[in-house]
Amino acid sequence: MSSIFTKIIRGEIPCYKIAENKHCFAFLDIRPNTPGHTLVVPKKEVDKITDLDEDSYRELMAFSHKIARALDRSMDAKRVAMAVVGLEVPHVHVHLIPIDKMSDMDFSHSIDMTPGQFESIARRIRNELE
Repeated sequence: MSSIFTKIIRGEIPCYKIAENKHCFAFLDIRPNTPGHTLVVPKKEVDKITDLDEDSYRELMAFSHKIARALDRSMDAKRVAMAVVGLEVPHVHVHLIPIDKMSDMDFSHSIDMTPGQFESIARRIRNELE
């Protein structure tokens, strides 16, 4: 069965898309830690980051870097943090989270946002992509 991320990539489930290329896809997390919390996934469904081949890993990290730079320019935060946890969905995903303090990385809480807020943030990030 396909992961929820594969369904998002295929367009079967809606998302607030940031960007995609041949190998990767980035979209806003619908249960964000902070505004701008973005997920970057390889289009190829692989469960664990350690199961990615080296080329796929490099693609994922390079694409994540591009998205992180756009987040840094578009969001008012001290840093853009990165985490790869992988327990929630069996599909490799990189969390890019604008943070001001360490507690912003606490995955046990999330903030509520309206569809309009998600759309506005996604647009701001897309506008900063090189």
